[in-house]
Amino acid sequence: MTGWQQTPTTAVLILADGTRLEGHGLGAVGHAAGEVCFNTAMTGYQEVLTDPSYAGQIITFTFPHIGNVGTNDEDIETVNMAALSGVRGVVLKADITNPSNYRAAEKLDAWLKKRNIVGIAGIDTRALTALIRENGMPNGVIAHEPTGVFDEGSIMAELNAFPGLEGLDLAKEVTTAQTYHWDQTGWQWNKGYGKLEDPDFHVVAIDYGAKRNILRCLADQGAKVTVVPATASAADVLSHNPDAIFLSNGPGDPAATGKYAVPTIQKLMETGKPMFGICLGHQLLGLALGGTTSKMHQGHHGANHPVKDLTTGKVEITSMNHGFAVDAESLPAGVTQTHVSLFDGSNAGLAVDGKPIFSVQYHPEASPGPKDSHYLFTRFLNQVRKQKGLPEKAEYVAPGTAA
Repeated sequence: MTGWQQTPTTAVLILADGTRLEGHGLGAVGHAAGEVCFNTAMTGYQEVLTDPSYAGQIITFTFPHIGNVGTNDEDIETVNMAALSGVRGVVLKADITNPSNYRAAEKLDAWLKKRNIVGIAGIDTRALTALIRENGMPNGVIAHEPTGVFDEGSIMAELNAFPGLEGLDLAKEVTTAQTYHWDQTGWQWNKGYGKLEDPDFHVVAIDYGAKRNILRCLADQGAKVTVVPATASAADVLSHNPDAIFLSNGPGDPAATGKYAVPTIQKLMETGKPMFGICLGHQLLGLALGGTTSKMHQGHHGANHPVKDLTTGKVEITSMNHGFAVDAESLPAGVTQTHVSLFDGSNAGLAVDGKPIFSVQYHPEASPGPKDSHYLFTRFLNQVRKQKGLPEKAEYVAPGTAA
């Protein structure tokens, strides 16, 4: 009778407090440092792993079966298909199985290698999640070495050199390098993505780490989108003569990005044009209005976060991905809190009284996540319709009917 066969250690995850977790490696070979967070979504791992808002982070998936539907070229959220999202690593409970989905084009392991994302499997993700909930999101380093012989000195040097996300401007790392136009519309069953042929509006989106499906949601509303870099000036934005301005999602500390973004946003607010911000764009708008932001203990990362829209009384289930939040008590007079997280009461939305300017903390484009929040894109473009004297659309549409 032979003894138990033990899987050799080919990957490690080391946290700043010295915690060492061993498993087997997948994805890219090498090591990378980042902030370790957990994501509770049960679907949409490819969208999560290509969301630029995760730049600088190592993602722990609480759902154990990641990779079982494979990967494809349609579910990538970085605008540039060849660009990296900035994710530093991925932590899994179970091994990646062979994909079982008609849309699968490639196994997750091979896909991770191509995108230079280091992975580890065989980890007790429940215990790691409990640790993060108790102590907050730690800095960590993930390493994958097929021989099992790790260069401990080099690994620990990278961990010690990682500054953490507080005070870090990551928008410049994931933003577009040049201005471009977007006209792709949402995915439809057996049709794929469409194209906006006859736009009604023109929106300029400032790209702090924009996701493809957010731009599609704007196009679905009839808006041609011009995307400009995060460092674009107010004059750059206005040179395109937009009907409205969108502030995108993105990674890092909003206070750091705000050093150059806030003055631009403040000048744009003076124009009276409708403005809508999501995620980092929401935080930057809060700063531009005189509020403050702060680092969260464990952050919000998942596709099951309940949020209450205080303007309607409705509760929606949302996708969230943020480690910083706008301090609700810091919002000045004339700025109203419109949405609140029902998990912890943190701010999830704001609006400027009497002006067509608002924002939300979460990701309403449903990639990944439910479509409960799609109405926000209608709310945004309704502000443009109002200024143009056009009929407004209903925010909420019954399931199965046209938007």
